[in-house]
Order: sequence, then structure tokens, then C-alpha cells
Amino acid sequence: MTQNQFDAMVSFAFNVGTSAFVTSTLLKKHLAGDYAGAAKEFSRWNRGGGKVLVGLTKRRAAEAALYLT
Repeated sequence: MTQNQFDAMVSFAFNVGTSAFVTSTLLKKHLAGDYAGAAKEFSRWNRGGGKVLVGLTKRRAAEAALYLT
């Protein structure tokens, strides 16, 4: 795991909660070595109250970009 992957996942886990993080497809793909697939999973977590939120969309894009660098 790179430092950037770690940082992106910590940010993600802090925001969605550790319970959601440990059961997420994002973590499963990361642990399987599917880093491109894991990066794509960030974008799935952009809703609040059932609605797509612009702020969450931007945050997840930033986390995915960090994860891939």
C-alpha cells in the first residue's frame, strides 16, 4: 500500500464510517490488488439522503485521484 492509497482510504473511512468501510467493495478490491477497480469505487459514495451531492462527488473524485497517485 502506498502512502497516498492509505491517506485516501483513511479520509474515506473517516467520512463514511469504519463499519461501512470494512464491508465496502472498495476495500475488497484494494485487498485483492485491483487498484483501478478500487479507485472507481470511490465515486459510488456520493449520496446523502438518497440524492447525489456535489460536495461529496468532488470529495470522492479527490480521494480517488489521491489513491491513484
